[in-house]
Amino acid sequence: MIEKIQDCFIPEGSIIAESVTFGPRVVLAGEGIIIRSNVRIDAAAVIGADVTIGQGAWVQAGSVVLRSVPPNAIVQGNPAQVVGYRDGDGTQRGPDPKHVDIHAFNHLPRPTRVNLGVGMSKLFLMRRILDVRGALSVGELPNEVPFVPARYFVVFDVPSMEIRGEHAHKHCQQFLICLHGSCRVLLDDGKNRCEVTLDRPDMGVFMPEMIWGTQYRYSPDAVLLVFASRTYEPEDYLRTYDDFLKEIERRKA
Repeated sequence: MIEKIQDCFIPEGSIIAESVTFGPRVVLAGEGIIIRSNVRIDAAAVIGADVTIGQGAWVQAGSVVLRSVPPNAIVQGNPAQVVGYRDGDGTQRGPDPKHVDIHAFNHLPRPTRVNLGVGMSKLFLMRRILDVRGALSVGELPNEVPFVPARYFVVFDVPSMEIRGEHAHKHCQQFLICLHGSCRVLLDDGKNRCEVTLDRPDMGVFMPEMIWGTQYRYSPDAVLLVFASRTYEPEDYLRTYDDFLKEIERRKA
């Protein structure tokens, strides 16, 4: 079955939120496309199969989107690249996230922690020991890692176009280490954003509660290890950016 919305044909198996705005001549070129709420797609844009467009994103005119797009991102070009970010309600362009350069901290003694300027998020630079037998990275709990984990999970075999995360937690804290390959982590506290490329096992990102986290641009060989401070609790998740912003305002009241 093919549906038609504002002159854009929606392939079967795709999920399109009601609040998506389509320009003319937009092409959804394949199945498995997910477009979340408050997305704007301008004229003559092409969205590839199995692509997810995150909540509040803006696909500019003529863009060819072959990889998934993080929430609130502005993408442009062929193939489309992130060129900026919208503010929380999508009404205007917001400040672009700072991309953290790990090499700027090579002079610091290890282990050390670097504030990322997004809530209480931190970059952890852990000890790395090298000798002729190989390399070792180590972190002691809870002195060198911010909490004693209640569980862990491992993300791997992720197609590079896929977005992971896209949620926040009310109470759970997480610590992310990319053991192999690389991925990019976007952290958002509702006002400030930053991106960190995790590409080595002696570097971790601490993501406390009430931080919207997105992981994307996985390399084909990426293995992401995530420690969590709590067991799995479905009610602890904030799964839409709107709910995340509402919870921030509720806590301020």
